[in-house]
Amino acid sequence: QVQLVESGGGLVQPGGSLRISCVASGGTFSRAAVGWFRQAPGKERELVTSISWGGETIYYADSVKGRFTIFRDDAVNTVSLQMNSLKPEDTAVYYCAADPGLSRLTSAPFYWGRGTQVTVSS
Repeated sequence: QVQLVESGGGLVQPGGSLRISCVASGGTFSRAAVGWFRQAPGKERELVTSISWGGETIYYADSVKGRFTIFRDDAVNTVSLQMNSLKPEDTAVYYCAADPGLSRLTSAPFYWGRGTQVTVSS
């Protein structure tokens, strides 16, 4: 059973940067679409970014384009999200997710992490 564990969340000031990561254990996601969702209090969960298992197809939500970058390293079963120019509205719990065999995450990925809190505040 694949388990996804996120790390790297925290408190950052507006305009700052943060990198969060997700490591898969108990298996590999080398042939899975992986990415990140987020959910802010009182809001619906949204897909932030995903990357296909070949790396050819990358999706970013309009709200993060140009500010966030997703990376995957299948050699160490890791996917990371570099977040720059952070805004208070980026505050949310960020969840790592994986869908085996797909080029993009679905709205209900097969594997989920437990989430890491990102808070953007002065």
